[in-house]
Amino acid sequence: MDVTHNLAALAGRILRPLRAGDEKLAANKEGRLEHAIRLESPAFADGARIPDPFAGKDGRSPPLRWSGVPAKARELVLICEDPDAPLPKPFVHWTVYDVAPSVTELPEGLPPTGQPLANGAIQGRNSMGRDGWIGPTPPPGHGVHHYHFQLFALDGRLDLEAPVDRDKLVEAMRGRVLATGEIVGTYERK
Repeated sequence: MDVTHNLAALAGRILRPLRAGDEKLAANKEGRLEHAIRLESPAFADGARIPDPFAGKDGRSPPLRWSGVPAKARELVLICEDPDAPLPKPFVHWTVYDVAPSVTELPEGLPPTGQPLANGAIQGRNSMGRDGWIGPTPPPGHGVHHYHFQLFALDGRLDLEAPVDRDKLVEAMRGRVLATGEIVGTYERK
C-alpha cells in the first residue's frame, strides 16, 4: 500500500462516525409508505455487495427490474442514494425519471446522458453534477456503505425541465407517491 492510500484510509476511519443518515433518504420524505413494488437486481441480492464492475467512477449502471406497480401509476422515478456518506445529505448515485409505468426494467450499462433513453426514461444529475450513474466509491476505511435504490410510482407525470437532480425530484414528487420499492446494495473500500 502506498502513502496516499494509507492517508485516505486514515481519513476514512476518522470520518467513520459522520454519516448523512437513513432519515434523509428520498423515500423517507414521503413518510412510511408500503413497499408494494418488488425491486431487484440480477447483479446483486438485497443487502449484498455490489459487484466491482458497477463500482467506481467508470462503473456500469447495474441492471434493475421490478413488478407490482399500481395500475394508477403514471410515472416511475428511481433514486439511488448513499446515506452513509460523510456529508449533510445522502450522496446521490443515480436519478432516473419520466419512466413509463409499463417499463419493468433498466438494463445494465446505460450511457451517462441526460437525453431520453430508448424506453423514454431520462437520467438526471448525480451528486457529482453529471447525468447518469456514478458507482460506489466510499472513502477507504469508512466502513460499509449502503446504496438504496428506491423506485417511486407516481399518480401523474412530473414534466420537469432539465437539469433534474434529486432535490428537484423529491420536491416535485411530494404528495404524489402511490407506492415504493427498494433494494439495498453494499460496498466497502478497505
